[in-house]
Amino acid sequence: MIIAAAQFPSVPGDIAGNAARMAGLVTEAAERGAGLVVFAELALTHYDLSAIAANPAGLSVLPDDPRLTPIRQACRATGVAAVVNGPGRGTGDDARPTIASFVYGPDGDLLTRYDKRHLFETENAVFAPGSAHGRFTLGGIRFALATCFDNSFPEVPKQAAADGCRVYLSSAFHGDAERVARYGELARAHGLHVLLANGIGVGSPGPAAGPSGCWLPSGEPVAAASAGPDGAGAELALSDVRDAITLMADPAVAAVPVRECGEPLVDVRTAAPGLLTDGSAATDGAGPDGAGPDGASAHLREGVLRRLLAAQEALPEGLRLRFVEGYRPPALQRRYFTRYGDELRAAHPDWDDARVHRAASRFVSPPEIAPHSAGGAVDLTLVTADGGNVDMGTPLDASPEESGGACYTSAPDLTPEARANRRILSAALRGAGLVNYPTEWWHWSYGDRYWALATGAEHALYGPRELAAGAER
Repeated sequence: MIIAAAQFPSVPGDIAGNAARMAGLVTEAAERGAGLVVFAELALTHYDLSAIAANPAGLSVLPDDPRLTPIRQACRATGVAAVVNGPGRGTGDDARPTIASFVYGPDGDLLTRYDKRHLFETENAVFAPGSAHGRFTLGGIRFALATCFDNSFPEVPKQAAADGCRVYLSSAFHGDAERVARYGELARAHGLHVLLANGIGVGSPGPAAGPSGCWLPSGEPVAAASAGPDGAGAELALSDVRDAITLMADPAVAAVPVRECGEPLVDVRTAAPGLLTDGSAATDGAGPDGAGPDGASAHLREGVLRRLLAAQEALPEGLRLRFVEGYRPPALQRRYFTRYGDELRAAHPDWDDARVHRAASRFVSPPEIAPHSAGGAVDLTLVTADGGNVDMGTPLDASPEESGGACYTSAPDLTPEARANRRILSAALRGAGLVNYPTEWWHWSYGDRYWALATGAEHALYGPRELAAGAER
């Protein structure tokens, strides 16, 4: 996933105008391949404490405020998430506002709200502090949120790393270039990707220093906006954080408990004749080499199939889903995983077993947690109403090596058509309750361990199982 720090000169007190500018930057970031855009502290109103103090009701917002509609619409239209910071309305008639980050998902809905916990000096007279940590998961990556003075407390990034976050997002209004440089130290100390969206222009504390930027877990800066305190224009600083994706081999996936619900595996060919199935699923199975028991791969858990049909109904006119592979017997899953691991070991003789295991899990799930073997995962693609192919960027089942990484759902450098088609597919499946494995645009699941981890469910619904004898025909 590409993430972007958006830096622009917000207009004091003009929430509607600033929201429109943000919507434009979301669209621009999407055109440059980003999946998430982060805005600076109080970018909705500009960092003007006196104006906010004079009109807290008029200059504070809730996530569904009509003035923020352009941002939500831009997220929905582009499939890009956004972290929008501004005065958040408190609860109660006399409650003070907070310095709030609203995280809108790629569907335009609110993912989470974070209220700045550590207020700086004069902010205490205007705002109330928050109390909860800011966390969310997007595209298989666990993110942490912080706002400006929060970052002066070492326990904030330390707790983020302890909570399994791999990318740390800061909205700020720093006026000191030395303070901006400390983000590299923060990244290195805690092993985090770090993004800073810093303000520009003159605010209550004085001029903001810019520049917004991004740092690798090594502390190395990899992107920076160039606009200075005068803030003549808007800029985006972009960074690729694909290596922060939670892979199937991550211990956090295996740690998810399974409470098997007993839902049956059903044959999609007879249970859903309106769903287009790939020929390999209907005859000799599917998967990397087309091998497998006769028809076994045409099976899915009943709840997954129900959601697939709902997703198909949500597609734009003229498009439909093509089902390629569902259930995969555990023995076959082990064979696939071992074979791909052997290929990687031969290509990289210097890799130890742990690295091979992790790298293999980008493309084939470890057998013990494989969503396909639980009947909870499906490999599919988008086609025209008459079954014609559309541009998805890579063939289905293209490995990271074969595709140069373009198999990743949010890969950069896709054609506009491929990016648009992936967003259409994602919107329909996400809306039906499935989650994507971000290294494979075609792999979606429900009810398995990865789904539970991605959605915050307490347990998985489906565990690995064998297909009953005779059920495959």
